[in-house]
Amino acid sequence: MAQVPGSLSTETEALSHLMSLVEAFRAFDGDNDGLISAAELGGIMGSLGYNPSEHDVKTMMQQGDTNRHGLLSIVEFLKMNTQDMDLGVLGPFLKNAFTLLEAGVEEDDKVTGEELHGVIGDMEIELSLDDCQGIIAAMDGDGDGCVPNF
Repeated sequence: MAQVPGSLSTETEALSHLMSLVEAFRAFDGDNDGLISAAELGGIMGSLGYNPSEHDVKTMMQQGDTNRHGLLSIVEFLKMNTQDMDLGVLGPFLKNAFTLLEAGVEEDDKVTGEELHGVIGDMEIELSLDDCQGIIAAMDGDGDGCVPNF
């Protein structure tokens, strides 16, 4: 059966793929700083079933590392791995979320429940501050009340 653009199946597959990317990223981000090196990227790609050469990994780092600091943030990693993907109606939402998260985070590059609530509110999505703080708490690996900018 042909897939209708924007169908539930498209969104479900896109979310499933995004979750596998996030899980792979987090598994290889050993110090939970929200950044991965070229070596960690190679490990992620291997865990996803790819066998990239050292040259391939270097090329991916150069393409994905938009701020040119030698590491990939989860936002850069997700953008790099979803740019050619059909995200259905999720596409515009995710692009806005990436942009707002990058712009709305304080200088420390960490996201608090309050910052997430502000970004979600800017996207006109109704989610309480308590819900946003709960989301951050669920992802908070070191107990400091925030997570690295993702």
